[in-house]
Amino acid sequence: MRHVIAIDQGTTGSTVLVLDERLALRGRGYQEFRQHYPQPGWVEHDPDDIWRSVCAALTQALRGIEPSSISAIGITNQRETTLLWDRKTSRPVHRAIVWQDRRTAARCAELDAAGHAPRIRALTGLTIDPYFSGTKLAWLLDNVPGSAAAAKTGELAFGTVDSYLLWRLTGGAVHATDVTNASRTLLFDLHTLAWSDELIDLLGVPRQVLPKVVESSGTVGHTHGVPGLPDGIPIAGLAGDQQSALFGQACFTPGEAKCTYGTGAFILMNTGDKPIASQAGLLTTVAWKLSTGELRYALEGSAFIAGAAVQWLRDGLQFFSSATEIEALAASVPDSGGVIVVPAFAGLGAPHWRPGARGVITGLTRGTTRGHIARATLEGIALQNVDILRAMARDAGHPLTTLKVDGGASANDLLMQFQSDVLGVEISRPDVVETTALGAAFLAGLGTGVWKDAGQLKRTWREQRRFVPTEDRARVAEHLARWDAAVAKA
Repeated sequence: MRHVIAIDQGTTGSTVLVLDERLALRGRGYQEFRQHYPQPGWVEHDPDDIWRSVCAALTQALRGIEPSSISAIGITNQRETTLLWDRKTSRPVHRAIVWQDRRTAARCAELDAAGHAPRIRALTGLTIDPYFSGTKLAWLLDNVPGSAAAAKTGELAFGTVDSYLLWRLTGGAVHATDVTNASRTLLFDLHTLAWSDELIDLLGVPRQVLPKVVESSGTVGHTHGVPGLPDGIPIAGLAGDQQSALFGQACFTPGEAKCTYGTGAFILMNTGDKPIASQAGLLTTVAWKLSTGELRYALEGSAFIAGAAVQWLRDGLQFFSSATEIEALAASVPDSGGVIVVPAFAGLGAPHWRPGARGVITGLTRGTTRGHIARATLEGIALQNVDILRAMARDAGHPLTTLKVDGGASANDLLMQFQSDVLGVEISRPDVVETTALGAAFLAGLGTGVWKDAGQLKRTWREQRRFVPTEDRARVAEHLARWDAAVAKA
């Protein structure tokens, strides 16, 4: 029996799944790691912590699995998080700057004020925002002593987390990224699928520091010196986490969409083999490119805070000791009592793009309880998605009828029912909600012949539950009006 490993390196922890060729889950591992907040608006990770978490999760997942049966490894990753390391030693020159980090807001404002936004959007499909990797890399080159000179001489390597893990898994033999991660850097031309000389010059990034860009599926390297794994296993799947989830949800047909509820909430819609330029504040991104030549693009809307808002209630306000307790607390009241929580703790993403926005709680009264705030926090996660899907419907030219969901918070029935109610669309939750990791496994298995085509994978997708709108539309409209008013104050 052949097995495929999926490494899902996320913002707060690393998950490893082992699937057999019948797509049965045979092993799972998970390891959290530290978050660093050097000052307000800054978020960093220690790359060594990331690597150790992956190794620990691998050890857990491989218990009872014969290592020689591993046919392929797929990697999916928190996107936009930026690393810079020494090619000789593999040592990072600085902690990784996480996608949530807002330290480059001033640089982004300068680029916008200089009139670069239309050209950047035309080339990359992205807006100018600290979210993306390019300005983070520029900050590292400007602020880490000696790094700019070392980058020009080819001594340093830049990468998103996929690149760093690929480097470590291959013993420093391969410096590459795939088209999905490259399309999130502000340095990549969506149309030529290559690094843009124009944008490289604009941000002052030496070409020598950039990784090779490869397809999302197909062997790009082999393991070397990885604890617990034999050398020579093909690494054959690479994709940013949200594109990987789109693939794992079997959204292979243009018009199909999914929302992943992780640290943030991310909605992607497959738009086919040509990029659609958003007129409503969304992003255009590469969905995947297979070794067969199949190329798909997507429209994307991102809310930076989703599950992280629940962590805030748990750790910051100490409302409960486990994140799973929020559903019972929220269900202890019949509604949010007029309370609105806008979880803009890291600014507002699509379609607003206001990096300076901050979280807001409105509608508090003497009768407000922890239950009301907990319920309003869950509702705020869902209401952010209404803004995104309104914009997506305008760009796509037709309303969405069904939204596939995944990620940890999709297991919360109260949240999913509210999401269905405020969107006015049906919500489809699959049997396996870890579809980000599934996508990486699918890409790796397709790239090595473990599975023959996407059709075989689509036939394995199973719905676990469907949520249908039940709320009166007039009440929903009132709730949305209170939300819009609160967002204006963020």
